[in-house]
Amino acid sequence: MNEFFERALMRYNIKDVKDKQNAIYEIMQQVVLAGLHRGGFFDRAAFYGGTCLRLFHQLPRFSEDMDFSLLAPDEHFLFENYFQPIIDEFDSLGRKVEIKKKDKKTFGRVDSAFLKDNTDVYNVAFQTEKTVKVKIEVDTQPPLKFRTEQKALTLPYTFMVRCFQLSDLFAGKMHALAFRNWKTRVKGRDWYDFEWYVRWRVPLDFEHLQERTREFNGIEMTREDFMAILKERLSTTNIEDVKRDVRRFMINPHELDIWSNDYFLQLADMIVFK
Repeated sequence: MNEFFERALMRYNIKDVKDKQNAIYEIMQQVVLAGLHRGGFFDRAAFYGGTCLRLFHQLPRFSEDMDFSLLAPDEHFLFENYFQPIIDEFDSLGRKVEIKKKDKKTFGRVDSAFLKDNTDVYNVAFQTEKTVKVKIEVDTQPPLKFRTEQKALTLPYTFMVRCFQLSDLFAGKMHALAFRNWKTRVKGRDWYDFEWYVRWRVPLDFEHLQERTREFNGIEMTREDFMAILKERLSTTNIEDVKRDVRRFMINPHELDIWSNDYFLQLADMIVFK
């Protein structure tokens, strides 16, 4: 660590090694966003996903990956053009990082909600601690009909990030929860975020959800179709597997005490559609 990271870590209530690791990842994520801001990335793209919800809407769990969508499809887009602003941002804070594009053949769809051929994946890692790394995904041929807004971040300096609006963030999460190919690993973080959206009465943008199912799954669905698919997933998944995945990201693990399949089915009935 160095002075900047030590100061930044003071913002967190760190009780153990896991807490410290999660906090370091989150600080790295904010520095990545600062570099992308300086490089003009948000003129062409928007931030979404669990990390967006964590950083800009105070989701009370940590998040690993950074998900970005272009504002319009561009098969020639090169995220590599933004490597240097990210590297420079870390360098200005006294840390050296390297960025590498991942070979998608080495991991399956379970690593992402739906990893398409035109979604590029990158790792940002400290040169001296290569196991400390942040995964970035950029969808260059995204489902559209989403809206964005500018949100302020204050670390490592104050700047603005273009983000999906909450209703469209909710649509992306519900698409992942209902359709993600879990194979042998349930992604309990989807369930946690679902609970958060319902608790705060965020309306679900069904139009953007439909765009996602057309793009990723090749299907048309009504609200009734979606609810049937969702409830099937919520009622049949092993809830202990769900808890096991999300617990390591939790600030207060006791939030999981109430979790059951029936509890989530009741939450489904509380969804408000936009």
